[in-house]
Amino acid sequence: MTVRVERPDGRPLRIWVPVLPVVLVFSPVVVLAVLGAAVACLVFRVNVARAFGAAWRIVTASPGTRVDVEQGRTAVLVTIR
Repeated sequence: MTVRVERPDGRPLRIWVPVLPVVLVFSPVVVLAVLGAAVACLVFRVNVARAFGAAWRIVTASPGTRVDVEQGRTAVLVTIR
């Protein structure tokens, strides 16, 4: 994933974020989030398998996604490759 921040002085700052090491570092939080999502599905009577299937399809379709955010003179561009 590449994050580009355009600073107010006009110089861009590019940061490459490797996704796999970040996921490995945050894996305990991811496990808790998955368990919380499963409990939420059960509470709201949503099929857990279909909910996780939809989430997996969204994650696998994300390469090529661009997100641009502009606030005043600062802009952030996130590109998922």
